[in-house]
Amino acid sequence: MHSRDADLTLLPGMDKWSANLNTVELRKNTEGRRWEGSSARRMRTWLFFTQPCRLKAQGLLSAMVLGKVKSFVVSYDCFNDSNVPVFSSGDCVSGRVIIEVTGEIRVKSLKIHAKGFAKVRWTESRNAGSNTAYTQNYTEEVEYLNHKDILIGHERDDDNSEEGLTTIHAGRHEYAFSLELPQTPLATSFEGKHGSVRYWVKAELHRPWLLPLKTKKEFTVFEHIDINTPLLLSPQAGTADKTLCCWFCTSGPISLSAKIERKGYTPGESIQIFAEIENCSSRMVVPKAAIYQTQTFYAKGKMKEVKQLVANLRGESLSSGKTETWNGKMLKIPPVSPSILDCSIIRVEYSLMVYVDIPGAINLSLNLPLVIGTIPLHPFGSRTSSVSSQCSMTWLSMGLPERPEAPPSYAEIVTEEQRQGRLDAPAVREDLQGPLLAYIHEFRFQPPPLYSEIDPNPDHSGCAEERRLDACPSR
Repeated sequence: MHSRDADLTLLPGMDKWSANLNTVELRKNTEGRRWEGSSARRMRTWLFFTQPCRLKAQGLLSAMVLGKVKSFVVSYDCFNDSNVPVFSSGDCVSGRVIIEVTGEIRVKSLKIHAKGFAKVRWTESRNAGSNTAYTQNYTEEVEYLNHKDILIGHERDDDNSEEGLTTIHAGRHEYAFSLELPQTPLATSFEGKHGSVRYWVKAELHRPWLLPLKTKKEFTVFEHIDINTPLLLSPQAGTADKTLCCWFCTSGPISLSAKIERKGYTPGESIQIFAEIENCSSRMVVPKAAIYQTQTFYAKGKMKEVKQLVANLRGESLSSGKTETWNGKMLKIPPVSPSILDCSIIRVEYSLMVYVDIPGAINLSLNLPLVIGTIPLHPFGSRTSSVSSQCSMTWLSMGLPERPEAPPSYAEIVTEEQRQGRLDAPAVREDLQGPLLAYIHEFRFQPPPLYSEIDPNPDHSGCAEERRLDACPSR
């Protein structure tokens, strides 16, 4: 290499492929190792295309940005067994900004900015005429967290004065930070096709006459959903039937009944599916079940929906006149995002579809809603909900299999002598007299209403229809 190559200097603003040398045209010589030009020789600047020179240029640019800073990261204080930063509304997010320097540096400020937001974005193409088309963008954003703090220095960092600088000596330094998440419900962290919910902490290190250093690290937020509630512990059931027709010929019906023991589950659990499929048609059918996730995005009054398969199973093929019964067929829920029900622009919902695959026709299906929560089922909850799975299935009524026993009569508990003795009790103190005491006196010794197995106010609208009698061989 020529001796003048040792004088190579990469000026600021010059990249590794081209240089702005006062608009003087440069050309590559036959050796393919350096650029020639009168201005280039006078400026003693040579730009090489070989790999060592490219690495040298990248190293110089990195040195301009980092200087003596070896590493600059954000770390969270995790208090769970998995050592993963997971928080919920009202929690305290704490951590450290770690700076490792090889030599003494002077710093104007070290700031952090915690941000959390849900964002939706998608694009639609529309035709405005025969030869005109345009693109419509739909975007929406909801902010959940916006917190700023200064760990070193002062607020103003736009000037390059030497006053008020903080000296950081060589070595590893940690600067603690903490912030409290809002008490209001937060959206669970989520990554979808047309939107996301993200939370992160960004740190910025400002130094005089140098570009600021920035680093960012995300953390996860779970808005807890407790499935140990009466609504989510209630069984889900449904029935459906379908009659196939081909021109003027009518085939027999296909009937489907399905039931699950509750509505709420957590990832990793298995859903016990109780189902009965009767095929009285002339076709071969296949019963199946699948869990679907439905993502719904809202922006500018419009809606975008994405449906994704989460898990599925397949039953045995049913020929004409056959019946299949699922007595607790298991379908495991894989690791998925919890349901998001409180965000105004993003909803994540789940459903269990039990259906009959009918070749050459629209499938017969039942949709049972699911809620994927974060707090698993307690032991008492599983004992209560198991009653529905142990009972024999009455497919039309879907009612409870056992009638509760009548409570004992009032006379069996309180004899007439005890009742009269309480009525003849001494008078109470005068300072307790009043309407409230009179109400208690009157209510306490009245016998409860008589128990009857016949409902005096029956609900005629919910009566089950009589089961249809047909000539299906399976019955």
